Amino acid sequence: MKYSALVVDENASGEYSSEIKEFDLSNLPAGDILIKVSYSSVNYKDALSFSGNKGVTQKFPHTPGIDASGEVVESNHSEFPVGTKVIVTGYDLGMNTFGGFGEYIRVPSDWVIKLPDSLSEKEAMAWGTAGLTAALCVDKLINNQVSKTKPILVSGATGGVGSIAISLLSKLGYQVHALTSKVDRFVYLKALGAQDVVLREDFIDDSKRPLLKPKYSGAVDVAGGTVLASILKVIDYQGVVACCGLVASPSLNTTVLPFILRDISLLGVDSVELPLARKKGVWVKIATEWQLKDLLSSCTEISKSELSETMTQMLKGNISGRFILKH
Repeated sequence: MKYSALVVDENASGEYSSEIKEFDLSNLPAGDILIKVSYSSVNYKDALSFSGNKGVTQKFPHTPGIDASGEVVESNHSEFPVGTKVIVTGYDLGMNTFGGFGEYIRVPSDWVIKLPDSLSEKEAMAWGTAGLTAALCVDKLINNQVSKTKPILVSGATGGVGSIAISLLSKLGYQVHALTSKVDRFVYLKALGAQDVVLREDFIDDSKRPLLKPKYSGAVDVAGGTVLASILKVIDYQGVVACCGLVASPSLNTTVLPFILRDISLLGVDSVELPLARKKGVWVKIATEWQLKDLLSSCTEISKSELSETMTQMLKGNISGRFILKH
């Protein structure tokens, strides 16, 4: 059987290009479960793979797509009979295993989660890895008893993780402030639920002061670098920061003073290698008490032919919100 996929390849000069190609199913790797993909989503990590980033993908030609939702068409596992609707996010999908930008994927059964009954395949990809990461951040804030006395700051606010974190925190009754460099997206961020929008250039503190006036009970940070260092300075006593990204930088130049004088917690969040049982639990919350009914209306649905341009613009920082690939 033939299927089509977006393929990124590297030429002899080390340059990368992409095109949509047809393959036979035998091209897919070994695995317990063959899935006909209905939807995928476009994440920053997909854009990095698309650009040839060897920190994400080592071998080319390659099909990105770290997310997929669809239907099982072949199975060697009793838990996932043919016809089961499923979700796959994280692990090696779309990194070095052909991913959701192809019409079929073949994966190990321990990467697969049954699609919750109250969630459609499209809704699952509106969340995708970005939404799952946002939900994990929010879950850590709540489990560590973040206070509602001051707002929660969300960096990278127009991106996938940031936009969903704002919507979810707002739904759960938190005051949310959005941190962004995009002056033209204030109305969009307010519509998501942000009560205030903070410009990054006004927020960054390059001084050597270890602490500033506390403004926030907690934060969700996707940036790292000077953004995270500045956030730590303004977190209130016993505040909580969930860190899940390095869009600005993987470096962190800070002091121990926010931790030992204000008793704050900096918590790492990973959605890639997370144990499957933990992923299942968060997906159940996403499908039930945390469901965002307006999420689909803020997503852009695209075809495979639009993937390359979408990822190019994503790398340039020119797009906001979530993009869903429909096969």
